Amino acid sequence: MVRPVNDARILARALADPGSIVGLDADGWTALLTMARAEQLIGTLAMRLDGLQMPDGVQAILADARAAAEHGRRAALWEAEMARRALSAVDCPVILLKGTAFVAAGLSAGQGRLIGDLDILVPHASIDAVEAALLAAGWEWVKPDPYDDVYYRRWMHELPPLIHRERDRMIDVHHTILPLTARITPDAAALIAGSFTLENGLRTLSPNGMLVHAAAHLFADGDLAGGLRNLWDIRCLIEEFGTNGLDMEAKRHGLSREVARSLRLVDALFAEGTARGADRLYIRRITARDGWGRPTRPITRLGFYVRSHLLRMPPAMLARHLWTKWRKA
Repeated sequence: MVRPVNDARILARALADPGSIVGLDADGWTALLTMARAEQLIGTLAMRLDGLQMPDGVQAILADARAAAEHGRRAALWEAEMARRALSAVDCPVILLKGTAFVAAGLSAGQGRLIGDLDILVPHASIDAVEAALLAAGWEWVKPDPYDDVYYRRWMHELPPLIHRERDRMIDVHHTILPLTARITPDAAALIAGSFTLENGLRTLSPNGMLVHAAAHLFADGDLAGGLRNLWDIRCLIEEFGTNGLDMEAKRHGLSREVARSLRLVDALFAEGTARGADRLYIRRITARDGWGRPTRPITRLGFYVRSHLLRMPPAMLARHLWTKWRKA
């Protein structure tokens, strides 16, 4: 018998061990599929379970998810190509990040992955030229508010988000991987210098650079929303490339603690290892879904939400920022 559904560990098990779906009843399938949708992992799950025996209705849902993932993959690659053309006259490296990087490099982490915005990393010295080239090529500001514009440019690790007026696709242009106000200051120049060039001239971070970036994004910036998908990315990267040299790369960017935690949580969730100490709280947050895919554990979620803001900026600055946003709202 399959264990009762208590949280999103059922999804983690299905991803790591597709054979674990054998014996799922209707409630189990409902939980698995709704959690996969909520965690933006339905395409990945569909790829992992392809060819296994399952109810006809589930088969149809996962076939649609595979088709949608393939469409998303092509759209992401086309958007990357549009950015490459727009930036071809700018003399700087353009590094693809996150999901687009995975599919452009043909990595297992990109199989079935849902891809939203196009994220790129460019040298800080080139940020003005990159901005001008994108605006000339049809991108425009999503947030024209003067306060938001100043906030992004002064304190954040990226330009204010841009959207293309015709294709309705967003691009986030990073010049480093964590906000400038964060306690940790990764070496963006080293990440760029270590990047790999693709056939079309665009680049991706090195495998260890991808792992460091994923750990930074998950544990040093956000509130762990989408944490299961990010941990799956890390698991795929480790399985494909190993961890040789990862400790040194993590230390270079001040992210040793975050990278170590990512490795422990990957083991706890996808290899059914044992989470200890504070790691149990992270697992509790990452797996907070009920049998209908709805968020649970509101106090835990709130705690990590508050933590994410404290990581991004000192308390006094955070208070001023929240006060300003409240008044404007």
